[in-house]
Amino acid sequence: MTDYLASADQALLQRHGLGDFEALWALQLDAVDEPNTGRGGWSSVFRLELEGKGFYLKRQSDYFTRSLQRPFGEPTFAREFRNISRYQKLDIPALQAVFYGERKQAGQHRAILMTRALDEWIDLEQLLARWSQMAAPQREAILQACGRLARTLHAAGQMHGCFYPKHIFLRERREGWQAQLIDLEKTRPLLFGMRDRVKDLEPLLRRARAWSEADVRVLLAAYLEQPADSALVSTWLQRLTQRRRHKEAR
Repeated sequence: MTDYLASADQALLQRHGLGDFEALWALQLDAVDEPNTGRGGWSSVFRLELEGKGFYLKRQSDYFTRSLQRPFGEPTFAREFRNISRYQKLDIPALQAVFYGERKQAGQHRAILMTRALDEWIDLEQLLARWSQMAAPQREAILQACGRLARTLHAAGQMHGCFYPKHIFLRERREGWQAQLIDLEKTRPLLFGMRDRVKDLEPLLRRARAWSEADVRVLLAAYLEQPADSALVSTWLQRLTQRRRHKEAR
């Protein structure tokens, strides 16, 4: 497989001697958390700063995922990189890849995935922690941004699979709030219409305990492009509530 290097970041990486797999693998950095182990190998995440720009450099060795299409396994980063590329082609707002590559070296199957850090963004989980202190217009704008993001995702025929507050990143701009997604490893095609869409949305509402029913209606109104008090929004709210109660009762 040919290495991927984003053209927008190529000159920057090359100025620092980091324009290839071997240099990025050898780079000495402190991990941002404990490595993931298991699956026969390890996977770790590092923070990198270059000329005032932040990046996350993820490296793994013999850390595989298996599927019907790849029964013998592949690096988990390979799936994530494919999904990042798919989101970009489908114009779904999401994190951006800077570098991807694989090598079979020293008896190991190694992979690197480097992405741009979302330093100007904040995840929804942090916003929820101070939800009651935020002004009503700001809360409404955030809900609408989340609803539009979900609508764009599902209209493109994709379901995220981990649509949680910690995976939705937002930022405020003059024209309003923007939202995008991270952690795309579990993305898959949207196959079963409303059932898959409800399945994708419900975990967000179950974890966003700060949201009232009125808040959820605002999100669904943006998602469905319908008034918050419409019958369609009420139907979706009912379906989501039923699934949430079922999940919480298990």
